[in-house]
Amino acid sequence: MVVLHAFLALVSGFATMAALVAAITVLLRKLTPGWVGEEGAPKPGYIFVNLGYSFLAAAAGGYVTAWIAVHNPLIHVLALAIIVLLLAALSALQQRGDQRVWYMLALVALTPLGVLAGGLVRLRVLGIL
Repeated sequence: MVVLHAFLALVSGFATMAALVAAITVLLRKLTPGWVGEEGAPKPGYIFVNLGYSFLAAAAGGYVTAWIAVHNPLIHVLALAIIVLLLAALSALQQRGDQRVWYMLALVALTPLGVLAGGLVRLRVLGIL
């Protein structure tokens, strides 16, 4: 039962991240189509906004993971951060040439940091930190 609960915590945190990023991306594309840019590299303003909401979505995912993981939430948050780091690195390798290198590196670095930040906020709320 503990393994199932741990899996649920990780999946819930990741799903939170993915849903928030997808929803905000769709919303921005709908509300500001000229800013996002349909073809080629996105505009610099959109890139910075994307980095910001990706970090916040990752923080929400880390918070949800720590919230659901009753037994040792820090380990679960660290596991999610490693999973996100690996997936972001894989995505960056897959998209090389399509996006700016600094942008891809920033996403690879910011998303796991966001997960850790959200998890630490939850631990602070719990009084563990």
